[in-house]
Amino acid sequence: MLKRILILDDNQDILEIVHETLTYEQFDVKSTADGSKVMPLIEDFDPDLVILDFRVAGTNGGELCRQIKSHPQFGNIPVIIFSAYSNPQTDFFTYGCDAVINKPFDLTELVETVNNLLNSKTC
Repeated sequence: MLKRILILDDNQDILEIVHETLTYEQFDVKSTADGSKVMPLIEDFDPDLVILDFRVAGTNGGELCRQIKSHPQFGNIPVIIFSAYSNPQTDFFTYGCDAVINKPFDLTELVETVNNLLNSKTC
């Protein structure tokens, strides 16, 4: 069975290329540009990994990560935060994420990070 990945990004170009890349890498991918759809999609799709953009219109990806990590059913899902806004004062790991990828990013780095998190996940 294919591993399932959920992606949130409000940049349509990034959303499409990440979706296409991970689909090509044999993952079952769902993506959205709407932060309010993340928790309902997690409940319906039951992803093995979630990728969240840190700054999404109307939503903070870090706060979404915190919601996922504090949820009794979904807290063990690995979460990657990616952001173009790397600020030395922002420690993305305080939100509970498992990895951070700075934009612009290399697609090889993304795939390696996804695979590493999925392979290290204890079920």
